Amino acid sequence: MSNIIVGLDIGTSFVRAVIGEVIDENTVEIIGTAKRPSLGLRNGVIVNRENTMECIKSVIEEAEQKAGYEVFSCITGIGGQQVQGMNAKGMVAVSSHGKNDREVTPADVERVLEAANAVQIPMDRAMLHVIPQNYIVDGVSGYKDPVHTIAVRLEAEVHIVTASRTAIQNITVCVERSGYQLDRVMLKTLAAEEAVVGAEEKDLGSILIDLGGGTTDIMVIVKDAPVCTCSIPIGGNLVTNDIAIVKGVSTATAESLKVESGCCWLPLVGENEEVIIPGVGGRDPELTTRAELCQIIQPRMAEILTMARDEVIHRTNLSQLSGSVILTGGGALMSGVVELTEDVFGTSSVRIGIPEKLGGIEEEYRSADFATAVGLVLANKQLVLGASKKTKGRHESETKQKPDGKSGWQKFKELFF
Repeated sequence: MSNIIVGLDIGTSFVRAVIGEVIDENTVEIIGTAKRPSLGLRNGVIVNRENTMECIKSVIEEAEQKAGYEVFSCITGIGGQQVQGMNAKGMVAVSSHGKNDREVTPADVERVLEAANAVQIPMDRAMLHVIPQNYIVDGVSGYKDPVHTIAVRLEAEVHIVTASRTAIQNITVCVERSGYQLDRVMLKTLAAEEAVVGAEEKDLGSILIDLGGGTTDIMVIVKDAPVCTCSIPIGGNLVTNDIAIVKGVSTATAESLKVESGCCWLPLVGENEEVIIPGVGGRDPELTTRAELCQIIQPRMAEILTMARDEVIHRTNLSQLSGSVILTGGGALMSGVVELTEDVFGTSSVRIGIPEKLGGIEEEYRSADFATAVGLVLANKQLVLGASKKTKGRHESETKQKPDGKSGWQKFKELFF
C-alpha cells in the first residue's frame, strides 16, 4: 500500500520497527510495532552485517504480522559519532542596485540555501540534511519564510548534518539484503524531535538527549530549528558493564538487574529494598539491595549526562534555554533519570519524551525507547502524500511526467545520499 510507512530504528541494544498508515496530512495511525535485541552493532556502528540483516528481517516481519500488511520498504535513522553537524550561512542578491525592488521568490530561497550549502566536506562524508534556521532580509533577521518580502539581499543561516558514507552504505546493504528497499536515511534525533518535542519547546529552546545503549545523541533546538547536533560515545551498556564487574555477574545478568531493579537517583530508593542476584556456575544466589545497585548506577549515569551537558556548552554560545530537557531512548526508562538530569543540568524542566497517541496498541509504542521509530514515520508522511499525488497525476495525464523520467523517491534519495 502506498500510504504505509515503516520506521526502522537500528540501535546498539535493540532494533525497533513501527508501521504507520498515513490517513491524511494531519493523521497517522500506528498499526504495527516490534522490538528485538540487536546483534551486529557496537556503539551504533554495524560490525557484523549478517547478524544485523537477521535482526532487521525478523523485527519487520513481526511488525508485519501485527499490522496485517506486507511491506516492501522502510526509512531508517543514523546517529552516533558517524554523524556530524555544523552551522553555515549563505547570501544571494535579489535585485540589483538601481533597478526596481522585487519580492523574494521560492527560486531565491532555493538559491540562498544552495549558497549556504556550498561548504567543503570530506570525500568520505555525505550530506544528510540542510535545515534552515533563519532568513535575513536586507540585514534584518528573524524571517522564517521570506517569500513575497521586498528585498535587495537575502541571507540564510542553516544547520548542515553530514554522515559517514561507509556507515550509510552499510545500513543500505543490510536493509536491501534483508529484502526491503531503503527509501531514506535521516538523523535519529531529528526523527525523535518530530515525535516528542512540542512546538512551544522548539521555539523557546530545548535539548533532546537520546540515551542509547552504545551512544548518547544530543540535539539543541532553538526557534524551531536545530543549532547543534552531537554525540558522545558512551551509553547504557557502560552501566551494565559496571554492574557486571562490581557484582561479578555476566553481562546478561547485569542487564537484567539494571532493567528490573535499577535506579539512578538514591533518594528514590528505600533502605531495605532487597534484590536477588541469580547464582551462576553452581554458585548460590546472592542478596543485595537496590541502594547498592543505585550506588553503582548513579555515578555512571551522572557522568553520561554531565558529558552531554558539557558538550552542549562547548558547541553552543547559548547562555540559557527556556524550554525543556527531553529524554528519549532506552536509558530514559530508568527510574530516577529525570531527577538526576534535573540535578546535572540545574533545571526543573526535564521530562521523558513519549510519542503522542496515534491509535493502535498504544502501550507498545508510547514509550521513550520508541521515539525515534515513531518519529521516522511522522517525519516522512509528507513524502507518502506527495508520492500519492504524483502517482495520481501520472494516471490522469502521462504528459505531466518530469523530463528526466525519475520518480519522486529517486529524486529524494539523490538529495540525501
